[in-house]
Amino acid sequence: MEARRVKTVRSDWSNTILVCKKCSKKLGGGFGAKGKTGLAKAPREELGVGKGRKGAVGIIEVKCLGVCPRGSVTVVNGAAPGTWLLVEQGLPAAKVAAELGLGQTRDARVVTDPNEASRPDPTELRIA
Repeated sequence: MEARRVKTVRSDWSNTILVCKKCSKKLGGGFGAKGKTGLAKAPREELGVGKGRKGAVGIIEVKCLGVCPRGSVTVVNGAAPGTWLLVEQGLPAAKVAAELGLGQTRDARVVTDPNEASRPDPTELRIA
């Protein structure tokens, strides 16, 4: 009998965000410029990150998380799984991204550590 092995697949994610699909569906969107975009899509558009494993951050819609707040969506930041966020309908995507600790850097990569954005780019040439 042949021994099975576990394979790995590379991902460019720096963080994983879980968004309750049931909460999002109940609101019927509620985010974005016109208020018709779902919460899983709004921060992705705001930050300009791609979709799938090649994106800078993974924003995944999951089954019901069991909190079911009225007028809000339950969100879990993979970097801080001990604190769940209840994001109210209509909150701007930029504010949602800030609450999740996500920010944008020079090369459109998402930074989860606020100190990392202020660090100088080691590839930049400095002329004294």
